[in-house]
Amino acid sequence: MTILIAYATTDGHTRKIARFCADHLSARHSVELLNLDDSEGLDLSRFQGIILAGSVHVHNFQRPLVAFAKANKAILQAKPSLFLAVSLSAAGKDADDLQGLRDCHTAFEAETGWVPGTSADVAGAFRFTEYDYFKAWMMKRIAVKKGQEVDENADREFTDWAALARLVDQWAAGQFATVQGVVGDDADSVACTMSGN
Repeated sequence: MTILIAYATTDGHTRKIARFCADHLSARHSVELLNLDDSEGLDLSRFQGIILAGSVHVHNFQRPLVAFAKANKAILQAKPSLFLAVSLSAAGKDADDLQGLRDCHTAFEAETGWVPGTSADVAGAFRFTEYDYFKAWMMKRIAVKKGQEVDENADREFTDWAALARLVDQWAAGQFATVQGVVGDDADSVACTMSGN
């Protein structure tokens, strides 16, 4: 299978997740990794499956991701697709945060007109080495509010890479409808809440 993995990133963790997926799948598939900032003129017809990844910031996904999904909704709808929504909210179990993620998916689908074949919420990271002063201060406040201890001089990842590998393997094998629920049972795991259409 020839797979496109296209991503939009703000602080770099979604790029790391997309690269991990590409490296993992390339053992059995032909994979092209693409930053959506460079997607102009891309011919999607040459791919048998498409993974899109983006992160949630202040209840929204990156504009290049939204624009790409909106412009290509017909071909995305016609092919096996996996949407990876990266966020810190996916790392927790707060009911309001998880409802907020569902609301972000609903708003994304309404804005773009694309309903992914499969969607997964993937736990992100604190990327203090990438933040400016204001964002570091804001993210530390959020962490403290959620009961997390953070070191402002170090990054902290919540992504469970083994769970993510299983998820993309199952999607590539066409088993996406069988994956349900949350993969990982603590704040340090990826929360891959799957829905398959």
